[in-house]
Amino acid sequence: MKAKVSTGREAHGIWYVALGATLWGLDPLFRILLLKSFTSAQIVFIEHLLLAFYAVPVFLMYRRTLLGKLTLGVIGAMLFISWGGSAIATMLFTSAFAHGNANAVLLLQKLQPLFAIILARLLLREALPSRFFAYIGLALAGTYFLTFGFAPPSVGLHDLATQGCLFSILAAALWGGSTVMGKYLLQKELSFHLVTSLRFLFAIPLLAVVLIASGDSWQAQASGGAITLMAVNLLFQAFFPGLLSMLLYYKGLSSTKAVYATIAELSFPAVGVLVNWLAFDQALTWGQLAGFVLIWSTLLLMSRRSQNGTSAPSAEAKPAAL
Repeated sequence: MKAKVSTGREAHGIWYVALGATLWGLDPLFRILLLKSFTSAQIVFIEHLLLAFYAVPVFLMYRRTLLGKLTLGVIGAMLFISWGGSAIATMLFTSAFAHGNANAVLLLQKLQPLFAIILARLLLREALPSRFFAYIGLALAGTYFLTFGFAPPSVGLHDLATQGCLFSILAAALWGGSTVMGKYLLQKELSFHLVTSLRFLFAIPLLAVVLIASGDSWQAQASGGAITLMAVNLLFQAFFPGLLSMLLYYKGLSSTKAVYATIAELSFPAVGVLVNWLAFDQALTWGQLAGFVLIWSTLLLMSRRSQNGTSAPSAEAKPAAL
């Protein structure tokens, strides 16, 4: 009975992770308008200040629990998901397009699940479920079709030996590692509410330093109505694709293997393509449609297999000492 309940929770967890990642795909709907008045660094910094209204009370509520479990490993994991996953990886990925071939950057970004799988095996001692390589193969094929369609990308060896490609690989490693580090914190019996708040709070000092170092001036000039619209937009950006997505993501991750979660995260580019089609009139190709179907079919297969409890038996995963 316990095993059946566990597999049922994992099946639901996969969809929570996918739903959280899906909300990330709605981000452009809010961000495009804000970029007319603010830089990317300014937007992210303001968002985190708004999210502090949620994060600070949650942190204070769970502070005793956190202090009781505070180790070097926990501190390192907290810094990794907030500094590495939220801030540094995003900056690296953005810079990658300015220093290399865009196709090469996007192609190498598909390595993210592989980093998560390797780290989950090394740090969390997660055994790979049965048929896992079939799932990851289908999902990666889906993301490839979403990015390039049925045509091969125009990438040569010289395109792969650029600074931009290095940035893309580092960003993929940080994002994949953030999935594993988040799972590590949840396995330490930290509430997903607390993990979410720590991700936001720890990022604020680093974002402030980045904003000061960038020297971006605040030049938002608009009429009263436009300012009200921007304020509402910022609130929705922070609390809808920002806070709600991370709460759903970490809630799902608490009952889902990191190796499954990293596949469920691929619903993000799938929804992003759909948003571009519906909201920004970017034509949806047959290749992208095939990729969309492949990714969501993979999630359905994983969910059903977890629900039926047919995964290969393995000892309960225990995080390695960090």
